Amino acid sequence: MFLGQFEHTIDEKGRLTIPARYRDLLAEGAVITRGFDRNLMVLTSSSFDQLYQRINQKSMTDLNARLLKRLIFSNANQLDFDKAGRILIPQFLRQAANINTNVTIVGVGDYFEVWSQDCWNEQAALLQDVDGTSQRFAVLDLSDHS
Repeated sequence: MFLGQFEHTIDEKGRLTIPARYRDLLAEGAVITRGFDRNLMVLTSSSFDQLYQRINQKSMTDLNARLLKRLIFSNANQLDFDKAGRILIPQFLRQAANINTNVTIVGVGDYFEVWSQDCWNEQAALLQDVDGTSQRFAVLDLSDHS
């Protein structure tokens, strides 16, 4: 499971060092794509395949399904790690997520996100808003009904 937060920098060639504990979880392969919040998502190859299967079941006549396919698949890129545990993030993805040098890597369970530091600081501020967070998450039923 991808947990925690890590601050890293991207070098001048667009390479980002992935935390060692994450690399172990990505041993079978990984895919990077655009996220939904001006960020990037990194999924294991098997998670990405499952996502593909779910999205591909949607009707191609549905505009939202087509837009989702374009968002996820046209921006997807297989990841390869170098000997130092770095990945190369394509320029078009760095631009889409407003990523320059400083990034925050955020574990969100079954995948992790890569944020520009500025964009992550905005997200973190939203999460620090106790009243807003309580209202936002109240509609999600996280209770155990078993």
